[in-house]
Amino acid sequence: MNLAAIQFRNTEDHIYPRGRNELAVSVSTARRDADTVTLIWWPRYETERSSRRVPVKRELRDACLDHYRAVIQTDGISAYTRYALLFESGGETVRLGKNGFSAPDDGENFFEFLWPNPTDAYRAPDWASEQVYYQIFPERFRNGEASNDPPGAEPWGAPPTRENFQGGDLRGIIEKLGYIRDLGATCLYLTPIFKAPSNHKYDTVDYFDIDPAFGTKDDLAELVRTAHKLGLRVLLDGVFNHCGYYWPPFQDVVKHGESSGYVSWFFPQSFPVNEKLENYDCVGHYKWMPKINLADTGARDYFITVGKYWIRNFHIDGWRLDVADEAPTQFWEHFSDAIKKENPEALLLGETWADAHRLLAPDRLDSAMNYLFRDAAADWLAKDRISPSELDHRLNRMLSLYPWETALRLYNPLDSHDTERFRWLCRDKWRHALAAALQMTFPGCPAVFYGDEVGLSGGNDPDCRLAMEWDEKKQDKELLTLYKTLIGIRRESPSLLRGDFRTCLCDDISNVYAFRRACGEDESLVVLNAGSEPVKTKIAAEGTWTPRISGRKPVSSENGGITVDLAPCSAEIYQKKAKGRK
Repeated sequence: MNLAAIQFRNTEDHIYPRGRNELAVSVSTARRDADTVTLIWWPRYETERSSRRVPVKRELRDACLDHYRAVIQTDGISAYTRYALLFESGGETVRLGKNGFSAPDDGENFFEFLWPNPTDAYRAPDWASEQVYYQIFPERFRNGEASNDPPGAEPWGAPPTRENFQGGDLRGIIEKLGYIRDLGATCLYLTPIFKAPSNHKYDTVDYFDIDPAFGTKDDLAELVRTAHKLGLRVLLDGVFNHCGYYWPPFQDVVKHGESSGYVSWFFPQSFPVNEKLENYDCVGHYKWMPKINLADTGARDYFITVGKYWIRNFHIDGWRLDVADEAPTQFWEHFSDAIKKENPEALLLGETWADAHRLLAPDRLDSAMNYLFRDAAADWLAKDRISPSELDHRLNRMLSLYPWETALRLYNPLDSHDTERFRWLCRDKWRHALAAALQMTFPGCPAVFYGDEVGLSGGNDPDCRLAMEWDEKKQDKELLTLYKTLIGIRRESPSLLRGDFRTCLCDDISNVYAFRRACGEDESLVVLNAGSEPVKTKIAAEGTWTPRISGRKPVSSENGGITVDLAPCSAEIYQKKAKGRK
């Protein structure tokens, strides 16, 4: 057995409380190395002779590792729980405890979990695992009030640039909330709406006011109120890692230099500070966005006040937090504590482009933008860079990075205001449709960038930020219908909302990928054919399964499997419902 590959420590990364009397345990071994993994546990006041044995089940498998999970369920509080892990391979068994590896009967070698403190348990809002996000870039979604258009605004639909304006605003979003509801989305994410000179508003100059080109505070209040009546939640974009060059506190440093009362809020390299010298730290080394020192208590407290203000007074449902992985960990701990005290049901969603481990914890953020999902989907379906097997390795590894509660709440985009549109990337409607089917059925919360559902296409910034197409004759109605169908299937399926994840098929020759998800008796089997030829294959499954996308007749298992039949570049969702459910 490859002992060096086994990954486990008696820390929150591998064992954590789910409540007062439940502990979640995760461990990894080399791929296909262990025949069985068993967890033995007993309370401190008992002896190992009375230990309970819990099978640790393999949940995920990537290119190098197998990932196992188990749950310890105690009768009373799970404090002072002693435990050890037994790994069996080829008739050999080893034990893992605080002293490392030893003989399986080494009763002195065990770990001990001490106390399930309430603040150590996962505490993200329950609603966050069942969302379909709809991201809006307000300047390009809809012009609902021409009187607030910026000077020189161009006609709606003009080629997008990094400087031009086309008049999108909050009133336009309010007018189309019914459209978003009818699509099936459940939570809006608005990129920044606070006062700023640019069209993107990531260069904030007033964190307590709405940009006049977008409307007023009354407009925001109406937007949130109307959205809530329609069953939609609303997240605002918190740009707290940096500010605009003309934000008054930074301008105070520009004017007064070292004597400014705000100098500790920033990272000046020399004095005087000004944009011509570019002698201050900036996000992305972009001189119009100075980086803020969130380790400074004054700056920290200011942005905590901002975060609470919009939740308390406008009842937003949480924050998407820009470049969260560039801010100090301690800041997110303070910010999270304050926001959760203001509203325990508020969601904190951090932006990162890689592993979000540092950001996500009970005392930090609840969820993160999962660009690892987007990159894997793009490499398979848009760029033809990887096979189904490689896709599967990446998806399984990605899921293994987080506790399952976190994985179910990840924000899974295909694109955003910072990437190429997926339609542009793949140059093919049906590849785009396949990606949408993968997105809507994969663990986590799918995120639709405005217009993806009607076929908007464009390269990276600024082309991805083009005006929404509202002329129905120019919309891809077939794609829109498919999005509505996929979202509807997802929202009514416990297995797709909360189910586990098991790979069923990786056919690299035919370019077919399939996986299965189950939640209790509710099960879904997702089959994706990215190949150029029809596919007819058998997948292990019992019972009768109903094809949901095509609406074809149910298929029943024969000899332990069902036969699936897919056209080129198509997808199907087969579902086996729990007894008694329609």
